[in-house]
Amino acid sequence: MKVIAINGSPRQNGNSALAIKRVTDVLNAEGIETETICIGKMPICGCKACGGCGKLGKCVIEDGLNEIAEKMREADGIIIGSPVYYAGINGTLKAFLDRVFYSSGSYFRFKPGAAIVAARRGGALDAYHCINNYFGITEMIQVPANYWNMVYGRLPGEAEQDTEGMSIMETIGRNMAYLIKMQKESKVPVPERLPKAMFNYIR
Repeated sequence: MKVIAINGSPRQNGNSALAIKRVTDVLNAEGIETETICIGKMPICGCKACGGCGKLGKCVIEDGLNEIAEKMREADGIIIGSPVYYAGINGTLKAFLDRVFYSSGSYFRFKPGAAIVAARRGGALDAYHCINNYFGITEMIQVPANYWNMVYGRLPGEAEQDTEGMSIMETIGRNMAYLIKMQKESKVPVPERLPKAMFNYIR
């Protein structure tokens, strides 16, 4: 059992990393292997809408994303963490998620996914919902917690003082471990994927 955590922040030791680590520490204690990948400083560009991934089975842009996508495909659970920039997720992460979910989203179906955001003050809910949109459209299972998955802090390490936020991270770790183990032990087959009905307003 393994969980891949994607940290979108360019600060590898910032508050996003701190929050993710609290979750992965719990997962490790539950016997689930974790790997955190920091993409915030990678030269990842946005999707070019070329449709090439539909033919190749991977993104046509070679900038390191496909290697990470392969790990996400094989993982039992996925964590996506981001700082809040202008009431949203940071740009590099947005470019990454657009491409990885478009080219590999069909492999993520029913994987437990957790969105984590770190904010100084405002915009956390918008960023949180942005990440969950990727989970929802690919039929992933959104890991529940006892509040929205956010921590507060400006300077690196300040989120440690957000005792409620850190408690939420622990809850995410425990709940994700439960979902992954439940899936491993279950003999219930996943529902058959229905063909997607497309409706365009402009004809």
